[in-house]
Amino acid sequence: MADPLRSVTADAMALDPADRLRLAAELIDSVDSSAEPGWSERWTTELRRRTSAAAEREAQGQPRGAEWSQVKDRLLGRLAQR
Repeated sequence: MADPLRSVTADAMALDPADRLRLAAELIDSVDSSAEPGWSERWTTELRRRTSAAAEREAQGQPRGAEWSQVKDRLLGRLAQR
C-alpha cells in the first residue's frame, strides 16, 4: 500500500509557491484552532517573506535554502540536547 503522506507531499511540492503557502496556512490552521487572533495572517506574511527570500537567493544563483535532511538533522540535534 502506498504511503498517503508521501503521495500528498509529492502533490503539494508540485504546486507553485503561492499555492504551497496557502496550503501551509490551511494545514496549520487546521491543527491550531486555539491560535490568537491575527496569528494566521502573521504566519502567512512570514511564509511569503521566506518564499520571497528563497526566490531572491535562487535568482542570484544560490540555493533556495538548506536541504531537508540538513534541517531535520539540526532540529533533531536541538531536540536531543533538551
